[in-house]
Amino acid sequence: MDITIHTSALPHDDPDASLAFYRDALGFEVRSDVGQGKMRWITVGPAGQPETSILLAPPAVDPGITEDERRTIAEMMAKGTYGWILLATRNLDATFEKVRSADAEVVQEPTEQPYGIRDCAFRDPAGNLIRIQELR
Repeated sequence: MDITIHTSALPHDDPDASLAFYRDALGFEVRSDVGQGKMRWITVGPAGQPETSILLAPPAVDPGITEDERRTIAEMMAKGTYGWILLATRNLDATFEKVRSADAEVVQEPTEQPYGIRDCAFRDPAGNLIRIQELR
């Protein structure tokens, strides 16, 4: 079998703020932006890696989701416990400084972890946890 990860999804509640974070702070390419208002599906990805993308999508738009479930999702997003993603870079310090300089919410400065990696963490505008590991 030949399976790859093509697209992973994260929720957004402010498409313009999310677009600015992923495009400007992380330097991702915008691959598509469809819909309007808060009902926008934005696909972004790292330059030079067209086979890997992140879909920034409005949460809880499936008609099968109940109002209680929508409220739970909104509460989890507000607390930053709903979505997260793990990224990687060869130069963690430079990446950290670039993202921090874009006024991203810092969760953790670059740290050597006891389990053998060095990483940092931010929250995107929707509250999603963005961890960035250093490739060695």
